[in-house]
Amino acid sequence: MSELKTRVNDASVEGFLNTVENPQKRQDCFEILALMQEVTGEVPRMWGDSIVGFGSYHYKGASGREGDWMLTGFSPRKQNLTVYIMAGFQDSQVLLGKLGKHSTSVSCLYIKKLADVDKEVLKELISRSGGGLRGGPPREDHR
Repeated sequence: MSELKTRVNDASVEGFLNTVENPQKRQDCFEILALMQEVTGEVPRMWGDSIVGFGSYHYKGASGREGDWMLTGFSPRKQNLTVYIMAGFQDSQVLLGKLGKHSTSVSCLYIKKLADVDKEVLKELISRSGGGLRGGPPREDHR
């Protein structure tokens, strides 16, 4: 079984965010950083070289693979700001309908800019991400 490449490390979160070239995206990242700190009560840490994560949980999947992963996090990707909602969106359709302009995949919420979404709804989605995993069933499809 291969090891997970994306791991928590001691790189500077602020240093990483200051490398975001687009000024609006950089500003959005610092706002999401503050928002996630407020919601989770966790210290932000770098996961790999491009993900800012909050908290962690240990998972063990049906395949036997196990490891540690963030409860929630975000990454300034080229096309979108990617927000990691590790609990997924199965029970969040009403909230997603109120969020604003976005798209999703299994555990990823994609937004172009923070002004496109309702921040209170985003806070609720982030809160569900962490709360759903602290004592809930692990997800194997989080990578």
